[in-house]
Amino acid sequence: MLPRNLFLTACLCISSVLYSQQKTTQSIYFPPPQLWETRQPAQLGMNPGKINEAIAIAKAAESKNPRNMEISHYQSFGKEPFGEAIGPFAERGEPTGLIIYKGYIIASWGDPQRCDMTHSVTKSFLSSVVGLAVDQGLIRNVNDTVAPYVPPIELYTSLPVNRPAELFGQPQLLRLFDTDHNRTITWNHLLRQTSDWEGTLWGKPDWADRPDPDPAKWHNRKRNTPGSSWEYNDVRVNVLALAATSVWRKPLPQVLQQYIMDPIGASNTWRWTGYRNAWIVLNGQIVQSVSGGGHWGGGMFINAYDMARFGLLTLHKGNWNGQQLLSEQWVKQALTPTPAKTDYGYMNWFLNTDQKMLPDAPATAFMHIGNGNNLVYVDPDHELVAVVRWIADNKAMNQTIKKILESIQP
Repeated sequence: MLPRNLFLTACLCISSVLYSQQKTTQSIYFPPPQLWETRQPAQLGMNPGKINEAIAIAKAAESKNPRNMEISHYQSFGKEPFGEAIGPFAERGEPTGLIIYKGYIIASWGDPQRCDMTHSVTKSFLSSVVGLAVDQGLIRNVNDTVAPYVPPIELYTSLPVNRPAELFGQPQLLRLFDTDHNRTITWNHLLRQTSDWEGTLWGKPDWADRPDPDPAKWHNRKRNTPGSSWEYNDVRVNVLALAATSVWRKPLPQVLQQYIMDPIGASNTWRWTGYRNAWIVLNGQIVQSVSGGGHWGGGMFINAYDMARFGLLTLHKGNWNGQQLLSEQWVKQALTPTPAKTDYGYMNWFLNTDQKMLPDAPATAFMHIGNGNNLVYVDPDHELVAVVRWIADNKAMNQTIKKILESIQP
């Protein structure tokens, strides 16, 4: 038995540790649903003048692309082969943003409640839904090949029940991985955009997305061993979305809402949409396979507050107020550099490797980025999340973040 004085000392030490842990936990602020506490920058030791400078830079650097997203599409991706829009577009709002420091809103501008397209930030939601499938054992390992997980898929069509004669004898089921090349593709390859998947999905051939300048190569392109080369390709992103839908056996927006958006207190106004022809028959029901971005329309329509909540979740390594929504291991994997592109993790977790993307931000910072540009900046070193919408380019992003970081006084 311990002497009385040693016993009391041990009890005091344990109590001190528990109190310290409780205090640390309680000091981390997570906004409850429908409420987000605002603090003045000076209350948290920040320089208000630098914050105002950051906001001014973000506003002045508004994207020059048309605010009408459909017109913007046809001035860019719409010029590609098979570039016709097949999903919804919307007119976007004014430059908008939020700065979150230590969990609190310390600045906002524009219209943060407006639901706008967030383009390829949608990919970060998609990869997170795949992460949930791994965490729950629906996918055993990201290094598994995808083919065994995805059976032949029945497409839903509103055509007459009797198929026209010209389709007689043609395949009636979609087989995403039924080629020698595609059978070698793993979940990890799809998540990192290194799969080089070959084929056509929703009327879009893989080669038609950001096509080679030489049309002679469109049908005879070199097949790269999965994992050996990186290519940003939305056809392949949508292959991942359809494969994940097959694994979950229900629409991905339902999965996202149940396991992530509702638990983090997101609004009920976000919408994750797909293409008008992206419908399948699943479990006897008609289900839409959503897209991983706004390429050809669709993707996530969401407000800045909900984007910031997701950013805060990733800042805390998948933990929200003590509840581990995404496993810490999954977040670690998402932030692991892709060998073929070291500033890219899982889609669309952009890394600041060697401070290439944002020279004035820490190398440990990471970003969820979509066209437009839509930026969710996440900085664990400074307990900082910033949402910046409709900013022109990386240079303007860096200047905005630089001023925010300068506002954090030592």
